[in-house]
Amino acid sequence: MTTHAPPGATTDVAVDAAVLEQHRRELTGYCYRMLGSAADAEDAVQDTLTRAWRAADRFEGRSSVRSWLYRIATNVCLDELRGRQRRVRPLDLGAPSTVAQAELVALPDGRWLEPAPDARVLPTADDPAEQAAQRESIRLAFVAALQHLPARQRAVLLLRDVLRWRATEVADLLDTSVAAVNSALQRARATLADRAPADTEPHDPLDDAQRGLLERYLDAFERYDMAALRALLHEDATQTMPPFALWLRGRDEVIAWMLGPGAECEGSRLVPTTANGMPAFGQYRRAVQGHEPWALQVLEIRDGQVVGLNAFLDTARLFPLFDLPPRLD
Repeated sequence: MTTHAPPGATTDVAVDAAVLEQHRRELTGYCYRMLGSAADAEDAVQDTLTRAWRAADRFEGRSSVRSWLYRIATNVCLDELRGRQRRVRPLDLGAPSTVAQAELVALPDGRWLEPAPDARVLPTADDPAEQAAQRESIRLAFVAALQHLPARQRAVLLLRDVLRWRATEVADLLDTSVAAVNSALQRARATLADRAPADTEPHDPLDDAQRGLLERYLDAFERYDMAALRALLHEDATQTMPPFALWLRGRDEVIAWMLGPGAECEGSRLVPTTANGMPAFGQYRRAVQGHEPWALQVLEIRDGQVVGLNAFLDTARLFPLFDLPPRLD
């Protein structure tokens, strides 16, 4: 972050620009879980750090710089969420369609839960168990479930259950009582229990079975071998394609889509990446010259099969975010 002291400000070394920058990634992860959009999260964090820099001369050290930044970030997110529709996945909008009934109705970008690059939202952790827990808390299904919570309940649950803050710390951050924090946490946990996402397997580090599955998926998709691809899909696998509200359930429907409306994906190339603690691929469709961006595929895997294929089509925004090349020659 390029920062300049505001006129008349005197900054304490405890809150200089370098110290603020150290918290950018974990704050981005927090704001992403709150807002459901990687782009909105980065904007919220930039706003947070700018506000903190401008107020540096007023920081009195009664709390840590980290706690102070989380207070600012929480207020930024609560302001952003006020009066806004929650972000959703196509699975939240109704029953699955079939290929025969498929209608491609696009909804505004601001309605969709967006994927996030691991490198921007997952802070490094020395403890493998802590790293795995952080990765679980940014899965698409978990972040989607969070969006069903009122904004303050969402903040309480993230601070208590994901970041492991004490109830007294959360109460201080939100200017409320410990009893109110505990009550909000209880309600938030109950809501999430009703919407508990199915377990999916972590991708990092990949074990041999997971690595083999992804290699077979990449090979089958690039060869457009539907028999080989079908063998990798769970019988109840889902496919989503934001910004389209349509979604499909069942490997037969997914393969029928690939052979029907999705047939132009034949000849695509895939570039591996990671998103939301899960394996992902940048998909490039064949063009007149080379291959052009078409979708960011985020895979959900369980028990050696693909249980979710999520194709996000907003490549103009997502490919730069994921540092994917603008085209393949």
